[in-house]
Amino acid sequence: MDIVSYLSGYADGEGCFCVTFNRSKRHALGWDIRSSFSVSQNHDRAEILGLFKSQFGCGTIRPDRSDKTLKYEVRSIRELLAKIIPHFERYPLISSKRHDFEIFAEICRMMSRKEHLMPKGFNKIAELASEMNTSGKKKYPRTKIKV
Repeated sequence: MDIVSYLSGYADGEGCFCVTFNRSKRHALGWDIRSSFSVSQNHDRAEILGLFKSQFGCGTIRPDRSDKTLKYEVRSIRELLAKIIPHFERYPLISSKRHDFEIFAEICRMMSRKEHLMPKGFNKIAELASEMNTSGKKKYPRTKIKV
């Protein structure tokens, strides 16, 4: 079995490329932005999460309190850019999730250039993020940061 292709297929169904926005008094623009890739699974099938962690050589496996599953998650921009994004560029997703991934990759690259720390970059990231995961529950800041 080709594990790397399998992981892409698995992530196509069970993975999530996510950008979250949280109000923060510690950040100059008043928002903390975090990008993450995650895959959740029930405890009795957790070995798949171990495959992700082993293959990518990064990330953590932790309980997900929201639905009592386990979650493999990578949040480091450096690791997302060095390991996760190149994997999905080489072994692409085939569902509509590919569109979310492409936006996610662009946002991670912008964040690595520190664009999220400036109003213009923050607004662009918020705009791009609003185009991701449109069927999900997450909402993004509607108020633009003044440039």
